Amino acid sequence: MKRLAIITTHPIQYYAPMFNLLSRRGNIHVKVYYTIPQGKTDFDKDFGQTVKWDIPLLEGYEYAFVAAGLNKAIEEWGADAILVIGWNHWVHMKAMWHFSKRKTVLFRGDSTLLDELPGWRKIARKTVLRRVYRYVDKALYVGINNKQYYIEYGLKPHQLEFAPHAIDNQRFYDPEGDYSRKAAEWRRDLGIDPATFVFLFVAKLQPEKDPLTLIRAFRRLDPKKAILLIVGSGVLEETLKQEAAGDERILFLPFQNQSSMPIVYRLGEVFCLPSQTETWGLAVNEAMACERPVLVSDRCGCAPDLVIPGKNGFIFEAGNVDDLTAKMQPFLGDPAIGRQMGAESVSLIRQWSFDRIASAIEASITAENE
Repeated sequence: MKRLAIITTHPIQYYAPMFNLLSRRGNIHVKVYYTIPQGKTDFDKDFGQTVKWDIPLLEGYEYAFVAAGLNKAIEEWGADAILVIGWNHWVHMKAMWHFSKRKTVLFRGDSTLLDELPGWRKIARKTVLRRVYRYVDKALYVGINNKQYYIEYGLKPHQLEFAPHAIDNQRFYDPEGDYSRKAAEWRRDLGIDPATFVFLFVAKLQPEKDPLTLIRAFRRLDPKKAILLIVGSGVLEETLKQEAAGDERILFLPFQNQSSMPIVYRLGEVFCLPSQTETWGLAVNEAMACERPVLVSDRCGCAPDLVIPGKNGFIFEAGNVDDLTAKMQPFLGDPAIGRQMGAESVSLIRQWSFDRIASAIEASITAENE
């Protein structure tokens, strides 16, 4: 059985279940090497607080926390291939260089060209990244924008394997309706009438996510028909509350941990992600798995992959209040539109799964060693 060493910074709620799945499938032997000491990443500067996720992140797969001596540890374990997740850590770069031409080097990241720097910065970046990706045998691209990025920085089509950006869809599905019932109770506790339409924002409250544009767009809607619910914490919290002051239709909830998220997404009828910059936007995957239509800005890397305009949501121009208001309006004109689009969302997101990522990883190792 082929052995794959996965190199990543620290346990992340989006990747841990995928590592567990790879191990359970039993087609390859997996060991994850975390390069930041355990416990060093509990404080999240964007949330502005210590965050301890309340779902298991270190269960069901083999792992080690190691930085110094990483390459030696991988060699002693007997890896046939390495998968590096993200290159902007010196230990990761050192591993890519060390194992290049000696073992199969796979790479996964979600960078795009959406935020390309102009002029000499672009030239310098291109020079550096073309050198970085020379060490890569195959890149696991997550979507359209990410694929274009890899091609721009020198990788050839035969070096690219589609491994879609995904979340643990099963955790968000609600076949028995339990999450929906809990969400309905929560809405009642918040004083939201069952007939009121709710637009939902769930993210870190930071400038890059641009919740201010969402508030300004929402305030142009018919004041009698909708609620805007903002869930999260961060540096913009007081600014947003000042912007919303006096408008009883705009409600706030603090940061919610992972176990609550399948309920949180069901507090609203439509999920909105107005980011000015977002390499992907996994919250969109989560909302879709909860049968929600999505309003996503054109600066989110996931937009061309996950949003089919008019079918499961709309794409709007980032920062454009008029455009966002126009895309919100149809849902208030006919609430049935939201339900229809939500059904399309959950149907589409089934194809964006951990199983597809695992299959792509397994196929890449097999192909590179044949």
